[in-house]
Amino acid sequence: MKNRALVFCGDAWHPSALVQEGFSALGGAPVEFDFTSGGDQWSPARLKEFAIVVVAKANHLCAMDQRPWLTNGTPSAFRSFVQTGGGLFLIHGGMCYREQPEMRAVTGGTFLSHPDPGPVTIEPKLGHPLAANVKSFAVHDEHYFVALDVKNADVFLRTCSEHGMQPAGWIRTEGEGRVCVLTPGHSREVWLHPEYQTLVRNGLRWLARMD
Repeated sequence: MKNRALVFCGDAWHPSALVQEGFSALGGAPVEFDFTSGGDQWSPARLKEFAIVVVAKANHLCAMDQRPWLTNGTPSAFRSFVQTGGGLFLIHGGMCYREQPEMRAVTGGTFLSHPDPGPVTIEPKLGHPLAANVKSFAVHDEHYFVALDVKNADVFLRTCSEHGMQPAGWIRTEGEGRVCVLTPGHSREVWLHPEYQTLVRNGLRWLARMD
């Protein structure tokens, strides 16, 4: 039986339909997905029903309501989920929690800014298991600039553009659990790119402890 993953998606800049299309297009995904686009449709207890939790949205209740869905105290539920053995996957918009210390702490870093979308080259780290079967590729995307807060983050992906180079994918452990981060993922072109889909699949397999 496959593991289950709860996917939080949908904010003012990142439509839930895109995230759902990207995950639905994965071939050989090691998990079954349960999508939720309403930030008020969850509880700390619900997280425990899943092996993996994916956050692919910024801190908006939904696309039409920019009130925060994570407020003081609630991000600690995600850290507890990881520390007790869960797998947390932060993708693109899921990095936009700079003002939430608990979420930022478990993620290991945060989104800071990005220039206008443009050509971005995504470069995997040769020989890293999270970059297995992934070749360097170029897409039109938002080039996320991030703060990498922790020293024990294992960076397996970098992005390059005319604006410089940034860490774009890393893994880390906390307590009994695992965390994986991917910063690319703003456009449909990225989500459906075969190399990006392999990166997502690799991340899910690692979080599901199928490594």
